[in-house]
Amino acid sequence: MQHGPAVRRRKLGAELRALRTGTGLTSGQAARLLGWHQSKVSRIETGTSGVKPADVERLLDAYGVADAELRELLVVLAGAEGNGRHHWWHAYRGVLPPAYRDFISLESEASVMRTLETSVVPGLLQTPEYARAVTRAAVDGLAESELDTLVEVRLARQDVLTADRPLELCAVLDEAVLRREVGGPEVMARQLRRLREAAALPQVRLQVLPFSAGAHIGITGPFVVFSFSNTTDLDVVVLDHLTSSLYLERKEDLQAYTEAFDTLRFHALSPEDSLDYIAGISDGA
Repeated sequence: MQHGPAVRRRKLGAELRALRTGTGLTSGQAARLLGWHQSKVSRIETGTSGVKPADVERLLDAYGVADAELRELLVVLAGAEGNGRHHWWHAYRGVLPPAYRDFISLESEASVMRTLETSVVPGLLQTPEYARAVTRAAVDGLAESELDTLVEVRLARQDVLTADRPLELCAVLDEAVLRREVGGPEVMARQLRRLREAAALPQVRLQVLPFSAGAHIGITGPFVVFSFSNTTDLDVVVLDHLTSSLYLERKEDLQAYTEAFDTLRFHALSPEDSLDYIAGISDGA
């Protein structure tokens, strides 16, 4: 269990090692091709040191990797600044903590995001007013300008749902998320309407876990599982805490949280019944 940057280095190193061995090259042979010391390749592959995006590009060239999506993903893991849409968050580097930038980076490149939320609406589905109320409550002493920026970032993140290759979002919401009045009745009413609109998108699967389901495996807290279309070796679980985020990368952890999410989906209402449930709460508000 580690913080984001260390996990990213390890995952990047593991993928580069797999690509190298797939070509039949030893680490020493790969190093000689690039004019490096063998120890540099070893440090990169074990994640004990960072690697420049340009060096990742050189390694991928040496290994004959032509898959554009995989190349872009690995360069992003190396911390590439980039100039495209995928790297928009670097404009907020002075405002966002590294762990949050890491999360946005993974969110931007993932193909599937599975999330359990027990307290608030997922950030990708929040309205501006709801996002402002949540951010103000979660981060004490924010100046209005800082609050504006964080809300702007929250809303910009939502573009992954309408991109050319949209993120597939599977969300299980505890009923408490729908009942907790954030920002007042009007803000909450608009947020519930937004959830119903989002659930109509083909890339969004929304399920409600009603109070009647009783105690469940998710009562220990919310979590996110990111999956990538190119390789399962980059999948990761993210747990948020008050002052930090933890990233789990072990196969045992990934399997445990994936199975937990499947269990939660089984006990939750179907997507269709969930829409009706949200509508009922909206009408009764």
